[in-house]
Amino acid sequence: MAERIKLLVLDDDPTGSQTVHGCPLLLRWDQGSLREGLRHPSPLLFVLANTRALSPQAAQARVQEICRALKAALASEGIARWLIVSRGDSTLRGHFPLELETIRSELGPFAGALLAPAFLPGGRTTASGVHLLHGEPVHLSAFAQDRLFGFSTSFLPAWVEQKTAGAMPAASVSLIALQELDQAAASPDGARALQQRLAVLQSGSLACVDAEQPSQLEALGQALWALEAKGQRLLLQSAASLINGLVPLPPQPLDAPGLARLRRCGLPGLVLVGSHVPLADQQLQALLQEPSCSGLELDVRKIARVLEGPAPRELLGSLEQTWQQELEDLLAAGQTPVLFTSRGELACRSEAERRQLGLAVAALMARLAGGLAPRLGYLISKGGITTHTLLEQGLELGWVELQGQLFAGLSVVLSPQGLPVVTFPGNLGDADSLRQAYLLMQQG
Repeated sequence: MAERIKLLVLDDDPTGSQTVHGCPLLLRWDQGSLREGLRHPSPLLFVLANTRALSPQAAQARVQEICRALKAALASEGIARWLIVSRGDSTLRGHFPLELETIRSELGPFAGALLAPAFLPGGRTTASGVHLLHGEPVHLSAFAQDRLFGFSTSFLPAWVEQKTAGAMPAASVSLIALQELDQAAASPDGARALQQRLAVLQSGSLACVDAEQPSQLEALGQALWALEAKGQRLLLQSAASLINGLVPLPPQPLDAPGLARLRRCGLPGLVLVGSHVPLADQQLQALLQEPSCSGLELDVRKIARVLEGPAPRELLGSLEQTWQQELEDLLAAGQTPVLFTSRGELACRSEAERRQLGLAVAALMARLAGGLAPRLGYLISKGGITTHTLLEQGLELGWVELQGQLFAGLSVVLSPQGLPVVTFPGNLGDADSLRQAYLLMQQG
């Protein structure tokens, strides 16, 4: 792909780059940062918007700000050929259709939009319009019970109708079927037919994409770039796997042991677990069985009481000093600290209060980790909001370089100071994955 062609990815948390490597992930979107990112030799540019942690109004404002800055940066760098992806969760959580509509209004016109939530390495596939998690309809999973982004159907057209409150009826949403994609991958005639199918999508329309194999998304990616070359740009909402179809990459330079060797030699690690989905609970329990790991629990209920009290800054500061000393003591004893939030989701009076508490807890964890960072060999951070806050606030980074995947979906990013951070999505892996990642990084 020519270097002046760019795939722009607005990532709603820092885990959407979990299938690629060798590209910059920006945590800032000022003109200098964006232009430097656009000059990077990778055809990919991720902007970590972290919108899933925000209210709808704040998410919309942030996407507007990023899109306006991107528009100016693309013009300044002379990049006319580009596609943009609103990267969302493979278990259908996030601000849909808000982010897609905001991108459309700021960077349009677009010929139509595609919804492609497949994340194949994580067992998220779509067939006949039904989105599946390891073969089961995703609305039957714990992720569908999310208090902010829950849903009750796995049939994507019906999901769209539900999320748009009926503004886009299921009957108006078309499907790009597996057979069409297989035919496009198999022959030039099939590829032309797929292009023609996409070319008739009208502005404001939406089509949902089936996917079970990488070849299907590669065929779709080729069709999308072919249409873009003819001046017909589609708007894309997807999980991670479509990104691979749009930008085929060479093999990852470092294998898992090679990524683990990025650990700063002779220095200890630190594990953060902010995610509170049931899978994260299982993974935390397995990790804490390791004799070299010692847990330090942050009581979210206590934090909430402090934040509501008469002197929140002073009292929270006192708690923070106590927890910081406990982390220091664990490191001095030769243990790997595992800093985790109390399990379960605290009942809050409103969505705004829940988001505010979540951000405050993530910021606290980030400050604790940031205070230790110069003496650490690596960090493992589980949970999207936790990880974004760690990178942006705890480590005070403007960007990181994505090195690759430790395991399927587990990215390793490297700070400019050479500190590797394993970004571990809350909804990924099996009960033993966090422990396995820890053991691999420990071996270095």
